[in-house]
Amino acid sequence: MVVTPRLGAPAGPPAAGSQPVGGGLVALSTASTYPESTATAFEMAARLGYDGVEIMVWTDPVSQDPQALRRLRDYHGIPILAVHAPCLLLTQRVWGTDPWAKLERARAVAETLEAPTVVVHPPFRWQRDYAREFVAGIHRMAGETDVRFAVENMFPLRARGREVSAYAPDWSPIDDGYRHVTLDLSHTSVSRSDALLMADELGDRLAHIHMADGTGLAKDEHLVPGRGTQPCAELLERLAANGFDGTVVVEINTRRAESRDQREADLAEALAFTRLNLAAPAGVVPVP
Repeated sequence: MVVTPRLGAPAGPPAAGSQPVGGGLVALSTASTYPESTATAFEMAARLGYDGVEIMVWTDPVSQDPQALRRLRDYHGIPILAVHAPCLLLTQRVWGTDPWAKLERARAVAETLEAPTVVVHPPFRWQRDYAREFVAGIHRMAGETDVRFAVENMFPLRARGREVSAYAPDWSPIDDGYRHVTLDLSHTSVSRSDALLMADELGDRLAHIHMADGTGLAKDEHLVPGRGTQPCAELLERLAANGFDGTVVVEINTRRAESRDQREADLAEALAFTRLNLAAPAGVVPVP
């Protein structure tokens, strides 16, 4: 069953006769409302019916301030379900330049705000010391807290028929033994990976989902799920059937929206698609 709602379909609970299995929580990444503010993301998430938010820590001062985030959480009555550490190129100087200090601060913010997950990217290749210690360091930090450090799959750069990884030890987290992993379907599109196979290989290590879509281009598209070629619906149904207890985060690109109404329509469509396909009908047999 693949359910694709119409543009702007109302978000809300699954239809009668089916219910989410396992966690079934759908959060909005604050990156999905960029270039609007973190505060605006809370407002939209609450109004559209998301179960929570994932904080993308970036140059917006509010995203860096746990007390401001607590006030937004309490005012809108919407929990913070993940903190995305500032490990993008444009956030290299957010919270300083020491990558381990950034992760320690992200963990502290997550603990303060009762967010169960910190999302982190693998190091860039030029961060040699950080990359050399990354796998062991993440394992050590994961043992010091109940917060899950979920390492995200990235992608190689492609040009003139060649692939070059910008990340170390690898853009793929499959073989590095991390306890918890984030699977991003826009990134599987860029890397031309089989998202369903990656999910199967990760098994219980799959802790967090970034729900988006892509068309296989060599750029990170973050389309509304259902508008590309990734198996978004199939993955959601499989998660539901297997009792996935993590969080599915809508992380789409709305920068080209011509108005706030269009941005909200895209966010509503993404939420409806995710909820409906994450609702496993009773009697669905789990995938081994």
